[in-house]
Amino acid sequence: MIKLLLTSSGVTNESMRNALAKLLGKPISESEALFIPSGVYPFVGGANYAWWPIAGKMQPGLVGLGWKTMGLLEITALSSIRREVWLPSIQNADALLVWGGDPIYLAYWFEQSGLAAVLTSLDKDLVYVGVSAGSMVTGAVIGETFSEPRGGSGTPLTSENIVFNTPDGEITTQLVTARGIGLIDFAIIPHYNNPGFSDACGANAEKWAKRLPVPVYALDEHTALTYVDGQVEIVSEGEWKLFDNKPAKD
Repeated sequence: MIKLLLTSSGVTNESMRNALAKLLGKPISESEALFIPSGVYPFVGGANYAWWPIAGKMQPGLVGLGWKTMGLLEITALSSIRREVWLPSIQNADALLVWGGDPIYLAYWFEQSGLAAVLTSLDKDLVYVGVSAGSMVTGAVIGETFSEPRGGSGTPLTSENIVFNTPDGEITTQLVTARGIGLIDFAIIPHYNNPGFSDACGANAEKWAKRLPVPVYALDEHTALTYVDGQVEIVSEGEWKLFDNKPAKD
């Protein structure tokens, strides 16, 4: 069974670390993990961003938590490898650590690689730890904002322009919806009320959420959401909000 720990920036406090250990059912130091960096590749500098959590920035909150073993799973390569070669890595892992980036690109490769199908039919316990886009991709529906077009594969369902208010004035952003991998029946907005992500702050987050046809949880950097057997639990030393709304336009 898949158990989820969904975050904006990884495991950033003791409450989240304790929640992760509870999901694993044993200490992190006795658990084997796989890390997926693939979502950052559509960004300029994506190769550097993929390296950050391995040996640079943000390492302590994900791959550097003290795992027994750590492997790198490149999902863009899986479709070129025999399934019986890569599947045992998933079956032997205790946790799957999914880095951020472009959630639409990430969802495409989860499907294209066959990993999404494996996760939805897995007959063993596996803890999925999502970071930012790695959390967003778990929904049946993804809503993502783009200030400028990015290349890469993906299958948008809808696209519209949306105006957000920022400290520097109004900005027009593209809001794209797409299919996720369907591990949860709601959506995630990461980086809630983080000044570095103005689209996820205050009224902008609400405007974003209203365009999605499912409940939306907005999570800040110090909040995680756990999802086990259909039950949601919030683990927070910060801020979060549930937008349990019907889609509407203002």
